[in-house]
Amino acid sequence: MSEKITISHVSHRFGSDDAPPSPGVLAANVLQDVSLTVKDGEFVSLIGPSGCGKTTLLNMLAGFIEWNNGSVQIDRREVSGVQPGRVAFMFSQDALYPWRTALQNVAFPLECGRGSRLVAGKSPDIVAREFLDLVGLGNSTHKYPNQLSQGMRQRVALARTLACDAEILLMDEPFGALDAQTRVIVQAEFCHIWERYSKTVLMVTHDLTEAIALSDRIVVMSHRPGRIMQIYDVDIPRPRDVLALPKNPRFHELYSSLWDDLRQELEVNV
Repeated sequence: MSEKITISHVSHRFGSDDAPPSPGVLAANVLQDVSLTVKDGEFVSLIGPSGCGKTTLLNMLAGFIEWNNGSVQIDRREVSGVQPGRVAFMFSQDALYPWRTALQNVAFPLECGRGSRLVAGKSPDIVAREFLDLVGLGNSTHKYPNQLSQGMRQRVALARTLACDAEILLMDEPFGALDAQTRVIVQAEFCHIWERYSKTVLMVTHDLTEAIALSDRIVVMSHRPGRIMQIYDVDIPRPRDVLALPKNPRFHELYSSLWDDLRQELEVNV
């Protein structure tokens, strides 16, 4: 597989003597000499202590912020501004439009010109319905966000993200707002969907089980300023049964190793 994302020796600082940060925000070194490549169609997760720059890396790739030093590339081209046709961002909160139904929320990016390959010969509503069927909400197309549970809302958000048909999915704790049982179910659904479409994914998570269940590789970052400490290959065969992973001895080996690395960084930061 070819390299899709290339992050080379990136360092970043929020605020400086000549460019102070926003009021109430202290100047801080967030990232230090971070280098990482993500292959086309690969699923990579970032874990690390809060504030170590994981979300900052996603924001750089999305074109939301610029970095101080180093290089951030997609398909060997430097990222410069947002790239709505190539990159989709899924946040921890669903951010659905409350005045639009589930179907209308998923159709929104299609109406704005995203996912044109999917719409060819079809209406946005038909494509949106297909994605809602994919996440198990085919019977909830007419419901508004306030009529849906949090887990259902996050599934709508996932369907909307997939409808963008972007080459890269950036996901910032996408299932973090869900209760434990719902989170596992949605993770399992997303794992099956990803294995079907094989999009390039870079995901931030604090959930080690989630990282192991979904990822091809897991990147462990240090406390601030964030550096890459270790990268683990998740050598659990696909397709994966997320619900059965706790019975897999390799799952427990990976979890133990990840927690040992992460605990050291948490202790340093206490």
